[in-house]
Amino acid sequence: MSRGGFAANVQRVETSTETVSLTSLAVAGGCAAKYAAGRLEELLAGLVPADAENLLVGLNPADDAAVYRLDDERALVFTVDFFPPVVDDPADFGAIAAANALNDVFAMGGVPLLALSIAAFPEELPVSMLAAIIGAADETVRSAGAILAGGHTIRDDEPKYGLAVVGTVRPDAVWQKSTARPGDALFLTKPLGTGLVLHGHKRGLVGDGERDGAVAWMRMLNRSAADAVRPFAPSAVTDVTGFGLLGHAHETASRSGVRIRIEADRLVALDGALDVARAGERTGGDRRNREFVGDRATVAGVGDELVALAFDPQTSGGLLAAVSPERAATLQAAFDAAGLHLARIGAVEEGEGVVLA
Repeated sequence: MSRGGFAANVQRVETSTETVSLTSLAVAGGCAAKYAAGRLEELLAGLVPADAENLLVGLNPADDAAVYRLDDERALVFTVDFFPPVVDDPADFGAIAAANALNDVFAMGGVPLLALSIAAFPEELPVSMLAAIIGAADETVRSAGAILAGGHTIRDDEPKYGLAVVGTVRPDAVWQKSTARPGDALFLTKPLGTGLVLHGHKRGLVGDGERDGAVAWMRMLNRSAADAVRPFAPSAVTDVTGFGLLGHAHETASRSGVRIRIEADRLVALDGALDVARAGERTGGDRRNREFVGDRATVAGVGDELVALAFDPQTSGGLLAAVSPERAATLQAAFDAAGLHLARIGAVEEGEGVVLA
């Protein structure tokens, strides 16, 4: 992603909000800034999971959020997510960061209740810019049915923003990524390619229209998609973010003890994403995602551009849902009737690993 030292950009920052380039202050933006998945697994392996009867989801295995049971009817969902700017517009940055954090609650089958800001800003940034970031985040939190009730802000040369979110879910209706079953149909609720499009826009390979299209998808909450999936009792759900489709599919496959087969020609790309991939451009997250999956993914007869799309780190991506095959057609019809995006991209099988074919 875009690179540049903070000191070299102070003069631009001090002029006006119109001339500030947020992404020039960041080494990597959005979910591409995630700690490498392989190193994260190594780090978490040294932590002893808490032995608590009411901790329904914690580190063993880790998921999109933690879940703690209060009683037979209620459980709390806890998550935190923040990152450096992936776009230059402050309102877009705030809305995308907020949606990305809130979507972890939707990925667990929950409903957001309360959010707190996590912010790190250079003191030289105009206050109006910071207000735009937080204001857009507040609007997104309200759209999720929750309340932005405070937060914590520190000084930092690299701007960062996100949310800590608490939600609720029924203890018997928690969605996890470790419960996919052989025979399930696999669906994805957003197109792929946010990393490629934003990277390509900076390189002049795609225009503002393609960039704006990717921004619109990243700003979109997964609330409506989760509401549409919920009546179909999915076997497993996760959201596709910084580890890419194949990285998150690998997590689901390995933790569920199954193999996931993805049909490359069913993947839906954002406008411009495949053009960037065909030009040979890749983000830094692409390499880390390939290293994470390693030989646990098999690619057979698939063009390089589709492989790049499947490894591309996503920011505020869609839900990856495994659903009983008997309910697949009805689920697709429900999404179509609601005007929501849904692509059936593969299936869950006996075995292990991930196949892109």
